[in-house]
Parts: sequence; C-alpha cells; structure tokens
Amino acid sequence: MSVPFAEVIGDPIAHSKSPLIHNFWLEALGIPGDYRRFHVTADVLPDYIAGACADADWRGCNVTLPHKVAVMDLVDDPGDVRGTIGAMNTIVRQPDGAVIGTNTDAAGFYAPLADLDLEGAPVAVVGAGGAARAVLFALARADVGHVTIFNRSPLKAMGLLATFGLKGEVVGLDAALPPVSLLVNSSSLGMTGQPPLDLDLSPLPDAAVVYDLVYAPLQTGLLKAAAARGLDTVDGLDMLIGQAALAFELFFGQSPPEGRDDELRALLTA
Repeated sequence: MSVPFAEVIGDPIAHSKSPLIHNFWLEALGIPGDYRRFHVTADVLPDYIAGACADADWRGCNVTLPHKVAVMDLVDDPGDVRGTIGAMNTIVRQPDGAVIGTNTDAAGFYAPLADLDLEGAPVAVVGAGGAARAVLFALARADVGHVTIFNRSPLKAMGLLATFGLKGEVVGLDAALPPVSLLVNSSSLGMTGQPPLDLDLSPLPDAAVVYDLVYAPLQTGLLKAAAARGLDTVDGLDMLIGQAALAFELFFGQSPPEGRDDELRALLTA
C-alpha cells in the first residue's frame, strides 16, 4: 500500500540528516508516511520536479545545495519568495496538484537567536548563496547594524546587501574578522569533504555568538575555535530542526511532537 512521502534533494545529499528528523516525528505521531533523501543534480532538476509533481503520494521536498535558487523557476511562488528572500528550501504539493515553493530557513535560522537583542548590532556572515539569503533576510528583520559579508565574489554579495536593505561591506575570505556581536557561517566551508573555514576569532568580543549552519560535522572547526575562546555557539542542528518543523507541518498536516527535542538531538548526534 502506498503511503504519503516527502524527501530532501540536493547535490551532494548523503550527509543529510533530514530523513532522521522527519521519520522520527512521523513515528512519534503515528502518521503513516515516509521521508527520504534523493540525489538530484542540476541537469535533472526540472525532470525531477515534473516527475514528482505527477506522483499523488509525493507531499513535497526540502531543497538544499545547490538548488535553492534554480528551483524557483520550476514551481509556483504565491508568497513572492523570489521577491523577498530570493531562495526556496521547501516545495509543497497542494491537494489540487499545484506545486508551490516557500522558505522555512529564515525562521529556522532566527529561532535560536530570538532572545538576543540584535538591533543595531554589527554582524559578519560568511557566504552569499541560498542559505545566506535566508540569514540576511532574517537579520534585516531583526534590524541589525553594519553587516560584513565574507565571500569569494564581492559583486554577488554586494547585491545581497542592497536586496535586503542592509548597510555594510563585502570582503574576501582572507580578510580580518571585525569585532562583531554575531558571526554566521552560511557557506559549505568546514563541511565534511569541503575546505575548512579558517578565521582568526581573536577580534570578537567576549559576548559574541558564533553560529555555524554546517551540521556535518556537528562540531566544526569554527565552533571548536569559538568554544576554545569561551564564546557562545549555535550549531547547525538548531536551524536544521527549526526549519524542518515548519516543513513537516506543510508536508504532513501536523506539528512535530512537543517535548521530544532532546531525544531527537541525541538521535542526530549518535
């Protein structure tokens, strides 16, 4: 008997922990369904979306690197994600068969920072891809101060500052880190199989927070360096679980179970 299912797509995709999260919630709630990972390269992305849309059991997919921008051309955009964040990480099949895109990354990213007063605070962000768009969208809503973007391509990153109405500058990956209140790595640097992210954290004040969106490995070189300095850190699981919770409700029609976060985190770090 067929069951409703969702999946996560990307290239690479083997590292994704999303199936563990969603299937844990499905089992906890007793919902018949499944959540899978599926390797999709850029050249077959249009065919994948077209084929998935035709499957009545397919509830949608999460989208990871490198497809968060390209997928916007393949689905409906009723919430104007293109005009706001400019990247989609969640695709949902509607009951009538229509397929729409949205973004749960921004809310998932900001949730661990909700208790911080970031108004006017200087911030540094590494990267200028789809994840960075969600990060900068959220930071703009938090009314942060000067934003320094570290990126290989200055022109692309300058466009993001303008898009989100942020004041700041773009520097190369080898530039010195300014004394910011929040440092966010939104790039793939430091991920298993990718080059490391080597930043000298000594300019950061003692009250700074270091947030790494990478979760494979969970304790990245950046977070280890931050912990060695006694700085507060946020790891990639916080954002991963936060954005997944919003997507889960869109896919399966129920919120994740309450009071099970510690159990889930233990599963993800086993």
